[in-house]
Amino acid sequence: MPGTPDAVRVALAFDFGLRRIGVAVGDTLTRSAAARATVPAHGSGPDWPAIDRLVRDSAPHVLVVGKPYNAAGDDSEMTTLAGQFAAELAARYGLPVEQVDERYSSIEATSHLKAQRASGERRRRLRKEDVDSAAAVVILRRWLEGER
Repeated sequence: MPGTPDAVRVALAFDFGLRRIGVAVGDTLTRSAAARATVPAHGSGPDWPAIDRLVRDSAPHVLVVGKPYNAAGDDSEMTTLAGQFAAELAARYGLPVEQVDERYSSIEATSHLKAQRASGERRRRLRKEDVDSAAAVVILRRWLEGER
């Protein structure tokens, strides 16, 4: 499938965090992304049964993980942890995992959600979970824009 340009690929994206992991799903046909519920993370790691369900339900062809560089573009401790999460996803699911620069994705997501609230499109107040999943949407859109 990856070699054929006409093949539609479903992608599941993650905004990795130590408390929550934002999730989004999209595809290469519509080039759209939709937020999914966040996955909790604890000291012992992500809620793998919840991720198992997301992977089973979405049937993705590729997994996308945000790569959190610092503002200067250098690696940080979170870059390493997100890389370890990406490696674990690849090992568990046997799917290709791609990482995308996620700098400022949370700021972009927050701005978008606030604009939705100001326009009346969104009624509920912003929660951290909403921002995390919206950041996963930003990450997935960046991947889709680079996908050929």
